[in-house]
Amino acid sequence: MDLFLLFLSLLLVLLGIAGSFLPVLPGPITGWLGLLTFHLAKVVPMNYTFLTITFLVAALMIILDYIIPIMGTKRYGGSKYGMIGASIGLVVGLIAPIPFGVIIGPFVGAFIGELLKKSTTRNALRSAFGSFLGFLASTFMKFIVSMAFLLLYLWKTYQHWHLFFN
Repeated sequence: MDLFLLFLSLLLVLLGIAGSFLPVLPGPITGWLGLLTFHLAKVVPMNYTFLTITFLVAALMIILDYIIPIMGTKRYGGSKYGMIGASIGLVVGLIAPIPFGVIIGPFVGAFIGELLKKSTTRNALRSAFGSFLGFLASTFMKFIVSMAFLLLYLWKTYQHWHLFFN
C-alpha cells in the first residue's frame, strides 16, 4: 500500500505541474494533494507543519491566480469586458486545436471583450496585452510553486526511501 501511495503522490505532484499551464487542473493544490498522499503512507511520519505551510502556499496561489490577471488587465486600462473576454478566451484556447491556444486565447478574448465595450482598437490591444502579461505572470508563479512541490516530494522520498523498500 505504501508503494501505491508513493506512486500516486508522484502522479499528483506531476499533475500539479501540468495544472500550472492547464486551467482545467488546479496546479498547486493538486501538487499539494500529492504531498498529502505521500504523508498518508504508514512509513512516512505525518508532518503537520510541513503540510500546513505547503497548503497555505497552494491556497495563496489559487487566490493570486484570479487576482494577477485582473490586475494586469486593469493596469493596462482594461474593463470588466476585457477580463470576461480573457476568461472566455482562456477556455476557448484550451479547447481549440490550435498551437499555444492557452496563451493566445486570453489575449484574443480580452481584445474582443474590449472591442465589444466600444473601446478603440489601441485601447483594446493595450488591455489585451495587460491580460496576457497577467496570465503569464500567474502561470509562471504556479509553475514555480508546483516545481517546488516536486522538489519537496523528491527530498522527502529520498529521506524515507529505505522505509519503502524494507
